Parts: sequence; C-alpha cells; structure tokens
Amino acid sequence: MKTIVLYSSKTGNTKKVAEAIASVLPQGTPCLDLTRSLPADLATYDCVFLGFWVDKGTADAAAQKVLPRLHNPHVALFATLGANPHSDHARKSLENGAALLPEGVELVDCFICQGKVDPQLIEAMYKRFPPESLHGRNPQSEARHKAAATHPDAQDLEAAAAFARSVLGKLEGNG
Repeated sequence: MKTIVLYSSKTGNTKKVAEAIASVLPQGTPCLDLTRSLPADLATYDCVFLGFWVDKGTADAAAQKVLPRLHNPHVALFATLGANPHSDHARKSLENGAALLPEGVELVDCFICQGKVDPQLIEAMYKRFPPESLHGRNPQSEARHKAAATHPDAQDLEAAAAFARSVLGKLEGNG
C-alpha cells in the first residue's frame, strides 16, 4: 500500500503529529509540508494522511485548498487545536474538514489532539475580544493556553502513531 503524509503547520504542532504518524508507516513514506509543494503523482497514493491546524472551526486555509483535490481511494485526517480535543468544537472541526473532501473518497478515520496556540494569535484575541468572552483575557483563557502549551506531548504523539497503525490495519483488513 502506497501512503503519504501531508500536513500544514503554523506552530509546529501538526508537523510533530505528522512525523509521529509517518514513523509507523511503511519505510520511505513521504512526510511533506503541503504549503511548500505537493508531489505531481499525488493521485498514485492508496492512502493520504492529511493533517491541518484548526482555524475558526475547520481546516486552515492551506489544507482547505488541498482537501477538495484528494481523489485518492482512502484518506485519513488528523488535526491539532488549542482547545480540548474531546470537545464538541474539536469534533465539529474534524467534520468540517472532512466535508471538504470530494464525494466518493473514503474517510478511513480521524485523529485530533491539542496543541499550543500561536502567541501572536493569543494576543490578537485578547485585543479583539472583551475579558468576559471565551477568547478574551481572563483567568480561564490564560489557564487553557497554559495547558495547551504543553501539547502535543509524548502521549499525544503515541496516540497519533496508534491512529496510523489502526488506519493501516483497517485498510489491510486487520482492524
């Protein structure tokens, strides 16, 4: 099975997850930043693992340009976000990203984990939103950002690797 890992990363979170995924895929599996270049032979891959950072409840702009172009038989999505990965927001963000795939593409599975938030984005939110807002400067927001800053951690990266092994198992009929 020919696999490839593509990712878009703003702070390095999604890149770390992509590398953890690629580490358990067949040797020689490309792991590429989709903002730099895409292989000309992208359609020849049996399974594309595509990762994005969540931006406003969906895939970031760079990933949004690539997702509709994936006509591969199988796609597995992964993402990082600054919020709780078990939240409705995280689930909906994955669903919104998956909705960008062309009709007929099999979404094998999805994975999401928490990641640190870009400090410039935090400051921009603090300036834009009032303190009583979810995104305003307040003790709850600051605690969330502090907790997110420790991710992705070793446990997150092992979960990403397990996700990749599970996807391969499903595709090979062992999962």
